[in-house]
Amino acid sequence: MKLTLSAQNGPALAELRPPPVTDQAAAPGRRVRMRLPQYRGSALFHTLYLPPDYTPDRPWPVIFEYPGNGPFTSKWGDESSGMVESCNLGYGLTGGRHWIWVGLPFVAAGQRRHCLSWWGDADQTAAYCQEVVRDTVAHWRGDPERLALSGFSRGAIASSFIGLRDDTIAALWRGLIACSHFDGVTPWPYPGSDAESAQQRLRRLKGRPVLFCHEQTPPPAPDLFHSTCEFIRRSALDMQWTALPLPFYNHNNTWLLRDSPERRRAVEWFQAHMG
Repeated sequence: MKLTLSAQNGPALAELRPPPVTDQAAAPGRRVRMRLPQYRGSALFHTLYLPPDYTPDRPWPVIFEYPGNGPFTSKWGDESSGMVESCNLGYGLTGGRHWIWVGLPFVAAGQRRHCLSWWGDADQTAAYCQEVVRDTVAHWRGDPERLALSGFSRGAIASSFIGLRDDTIAALWRGLIACSHFDGVTPWPYPGSDAESAQQRLRRLKGRPVLFCHEQTPPPAPDLFHSTCEFIRRSALDMQWTALPLPFYNHNNTWLLRDSPERRRAVEWFQAHMG
């Protein structure tokens, strides 16, 4: 286990606005809804963003992202719809350039639609993810050696609970980015949320890098940033682990769209480990 805390500020970054999600055909600079062949005509989709410099004549790195639970609001004005369209991390980390960005759904149990809260059918959700990876590599020249998995809140837990569900899906990722929560730290109302189960999943990373970010937790609630760091220390996992504390109470994924020392540190980590 390697536990580090970023300290460099780095250069200022531009303020970002992810493009809206549309039903247009995929094209450079667009973010569009996509359906796998078996789900055409259904409400289940993922989103695909091709960077403005995209051309199909070379492989492209890809960042995949899971959204948080929804609908959610906080007393600080934070909102999470739970929808695939609410993803922002991939655009913030890449600046919308040089990377393909894919928003992933959670497949509702026995239905052909996205689940707004928790996993739906976790096995189907993992199968959908793997099919989207194959499709992105085959049709959009995604580079199978440079695939990152990220998520906010529920999605942060999903980066491990879904993304490390078995050895096959775990082998896809160059590394993980978990923003606000982490698998195994807090008991949740679903089987397998316990620390031992999460540790088994995390061992499937086999030393690949992880960035964990978490906002401050308002008292008297437990300090989840430090609880997560302690969980990793106790677990004695062979991980390249970087922890980034966020100096605010806000529980949302838009901080990566605005310039700040924390965003610069996250981007610096992303470029060093995922590029």
